Amino acid sequence: MKKAHKSGSTRPKRDSRDEVHGYGTPRSVALLIGGGLVLATLAVYAQILSHQFINLDDDRYVYANPMVASGLTSRGILWAFTTFFSANWHPLTWLSYMLDIQLFGLKPGPLLGINLLFHILNSLLVFALLSKITPHLWRSGMVAALFALHPMHVESVAWAAERKDVLSSFFALVCLMAYVRYAKAAILTWTRFVPVMLFLGLSLMSKSMFVTGPFVMLLLDYWPLHRLEWHPGERLGQLAARLAPLIREKIPLFLLIAAIAVLTYIAQAGGGAVTQLAAVPLSVRASNALVSYVKYIVLLIWPTGLGVFYPFPPVPLWQTAGALVLLTGVTVFAIRSMETRRYFIVGWAWFLGTLIPVIGLVKIGSQSMADRYSYLPSIGLFLMIVWGIADFATRHGGQAVSVRIGAVIWLATIAALSWIQAGYWKDSVTLYKHSLSAGTPSILVHYNLAQALAAQGNLDEAVTHFTEVLRINPAFTDGLISLGMVLTDQHKFAEAARYLNEAVRQDPNSSRAQLQLGIALVNSGKIDEALPHFYQVVELAPNDSSVRAQVGVLLLRHGKLSEAKQQLGEVVRMDPNSAEAHNNLGLTLLLQGKPEESMVEFSTALRLNPDYKSAQENLNAARKLQKNDGQR
Repeated sequence: MKKAHKSGSTRPKRDSRDEVHGYGTPRSVALLIGGGLVLATLAVYAQILSHQFINLDDDRYVYANPMVASGLTSRGILWAFTTFFSANWHPLTWLSYMLDIQLFGLKPGPLLGINLLFHILNSLLVFALLSKITPHLWRSGMVAALFALHPMHVESVAWAAERKDVLSSFFALVCLMAYVRYAKAAILTWTRFVPVMLFLGLSLMSKSMFVTGPFVMLLLDYWPLHRLEWHPGERLGQLAARLAPLIREKIPLFLLIAAIAVLTYIAQAGGGAVTQLAAVPLSVRASNALVSYVKYIVLLIWPTGLGVFYPFPPVPLWQTAGALVLLTGVTVFAIRSMETRRYFIVGWAWFLGTLIPVIGLVKIGSQSMADRYSYLPSIGLFLMIVWGIADFATRHGGQAVSVRIGAVIWLATIAALSWIQAGYWKDSVTLYKHSLSAGTPSILVHYNLAQALAAQGNLDEAVTHFTEVLRINPAFTDGLISLGMVLTDQHKFAEAARYLNEAVRQDPNSSRAQLQLGIALVNSGKIDEALPHFYQVVELAPNDSSVRAQVGVLLLRHGKLSEAKQQLGEVVRMDPNSAEAHNNLGLTLLLQGKPEESMVEFSTALRLNPDYKSAQENLNAARKLQKNDGQR
């Protein structure tokens, strides 16, 4: 099916006023800008290649995820397309991690390097897109530079778990490039439209952020593609008539988005990521959305106080009212400027519209906003600002030099801030301490900082932050368990048992709480009190061989040989290829005075792992004991 453009449609005319004179040919200017983007972005972000994983989602997404950490396998590929793990459906993101690990191993540097590569490509695509649909190379370059160097985008690049953001944005921008190629063709054909559908699908399979893709395409149809002509003085019916064919051609995109949206909602609702709507009233969500829009604008213009997590606090009425007035005022100005500044309404609608999926009207998670959510929406805001300032400078020729100097200062400032911000992501402790100093305290930040400090062996400081977590929310079960574990490591067993008892009281079905309480009691010399908790752990997680193994070893260490044999025998039955399980069962049998039976287990352990030194020593001890028994 082919469709010719209407002969009366308006086409953007090439205008080289602001970018070529005095700088060379358009091609040389484009190469200069593109090269500058690459070098500047590398200068800001090269440091992340030596950074570590962050203990916020990086474990679930990468290093502690067995399906991902195994690299590319047939089982992993099937899992990527069928899992709703971590309350998301993004198979391409999973596959990209698997490919990285297959090629580079389980190291943070290469994974973050791939994030950086996609960010550079995305910045070049922003420049290519704008310079293809407008005649303004330098304006396009400025928007791309702001996109490449802005501190609010550091989170999407320097956080391994946000591969989905840069990957989905890459396909989204390629999708828009494909749409422009389709829209600018002399004859519109489905063969040209197929790549648009393909890349939109790939974007949504990386992260379901670009569900607003057709909406962005309609904005581009209005400006600068000029496929849609409408003036504010005309009737809305005329607008509807002109919109109809443009919407009709995008119906396949809407159907694709609907399917992905359903999958995403199922994944997030099933994983508990979608807050029950009744729990957060619509009025509260709407207030937060309005205020968050204004916060995004402020931070995109002057990015200070950026943190890893922004809590969902009560929003004062005056803030909601002020935000509503500001957003309404800008919208009215954008509408009134449509005759002379179409870019303003397009950039403003791009910013507002692409933020809708994550602005909080449907509450996802406990954060009020996030730096990473601004990644694609920021393009619209940067476009309207850059084009507006450039038009001002054009109309007031005497201000052109001042505007250029101001632009350079702004770019240099945000690049410096991004370099500093990227440095905060070098490890978990540095990131969370900065987030606290930036004024965004929350249970999540204190809890994850405490976990990171405990992993470093800084137990006293970890206790301080776990205590702060419980001050904020005394009923936070994970906080009680984690504090109990750290106190156990500090040999403060009685104090640990107090917190762990409270955790068990709040959630008696928590196998983790039951296990840690049992460990604290055992270390206090209260083995008989610990036994019921160990048995409860096994009852709560009957098919978890690792839990049974841990319980069995604890029983073994404290002389409960019959109980240890029962649990370790189950572990061997459940996981017959575990050399460690066979060795532990053999040691239990040896301590029970059954060397012949133990030798079978030690031999099996050595068959499974010929380099298992402990199993060999235990086998030698069993042979010696059997020999001595035979000589008596």
